[in-house]
Amino acid sequence: MSVPSNFDAEKAENLEDIEKQFAVAAVMQAQTYWNLLEKVKGSTLRLTRLDDEIYEHFTRDFPEYASPEAVDKISENDMKSPRGKEKWRHFMNTYEKTVNDFNFGTLLRTGSKDEYEEKTTIFVPRMQFLAIEIARNKHGLNDWICAGQA
Repeated sequence: MSVPSNFDAEKAENLEDIEKQFAVAAVMQAQTYWNLLEKVKGSTLRLTRLDDEIYEHFTRDFPEYASPEAVDKISENDMKSPRGKEKWRHFMNTYEKTVNDFNFGTLLRTGSKDEYEEKTTIFVPRMQFLAIEIARNKHGLNDWICAGQA
């Protein structure tokens, strides 16, 4: 199916049923990821075959997230500011042809010590989720979930 040449995504109407389907898919992905973290230490988990490349690229393009403390708590305002959006768009588009659903909406915990709850979760493109969760896993920040402390 091709997109009409006069289609403007910024002005397109959202159909409620489609939005609900996206929300259900995002919640299911979050539940699947949490269930996986309960069974496998994050520090031993690979989310994609490109984890090392994504992590290296993420910490190079976003040095402010290179430390465990920085990736522990995520600011939605920083990510979605005009400057943040531009940096993230450039980062994410690199993976358009190599990561399935690279821009699909996904739920991200704002803190690595948080569970998925309404006040501790934001909606982000999948590449933001992958970059942050890969970094959290590499730093061992999600290991507590497997240890049964959730």
